[in-house]
Amino acid sequence: MNHEDIIDKTIAFVKNTLADAEGGHDWFHIERVYKNSLLIAKHEVVDGFVVSLGALLHDIADSKFHNGDETIGPKIAREFLFKLNVDSTVIEHVVKIIENISFNKSLEGNLSFTSKALEVVQDADRLDAIGAIGIARCFNYGGFKNRTLYNPAIKPDLNMTKEEYKASTAPTINHFYEKLLLLKDKMNTKTGKEIANERHNYMLRFLDQFYSEWKGEK
Repeated sequence: MNHEDIIDKTIAFVKNTLADAEGGHDWFHIERVYKNSLLIAKHEVVDGFVVSLGALLHDIADSKFHNGDETIGPKIAREFLFKLNVDSTVIEHVVKIIENISFNKSLEGNLSFTSKALEVVQDADRLDAIGAIGIARCFNYGGFKNRTLYNPAIKPDLNMTKEEYKASTAPTINHFYEKLLLLKDKMNTKTGKEIANERHNYMLRFLDQFYSEWKGEK
């Protein structure tokens, strides 16, 4: 089976698996990350096949929807790719991408794995967490978890551990300061940084408008 056929089968598998997923982590999220990954990869020396599979499978079983279990996604991806007879080195690389892509991993420090393909897919995933779509996804997930929009008495916590971050029930606006506004400076690639800068500024303008409306100034 050639690479194109494997990617087509992976797309079909992901669409089916995430058919009932939460709106910010559904097939359309995967599709955007996939497209962003291909865009970024054009400007990097990287294995496009690994990037494609990593992007398509990176959220096949997001731990936040599986009681925090971070082993399910990598296991599903490995078994699926094995059935397609994908080369073992490619499978292991894709699994490592899935295991190391999330923001909460960066809270641990000293990542055990790095690669250019991971950097590309990670940038693409982070781009989908900021800007207009990032704002929409943030509030969609906040609604999914029945969180308060904003509470001035509850301040953002900028020193959370990985476990504290995963267990947080803070108002949705706090998430901008605890994650979204931090992503611009965590981008890996030149293309990712350029796109992130524009989307970051858009979020700042949104927050200015939000607070003005909250205070009854506009």
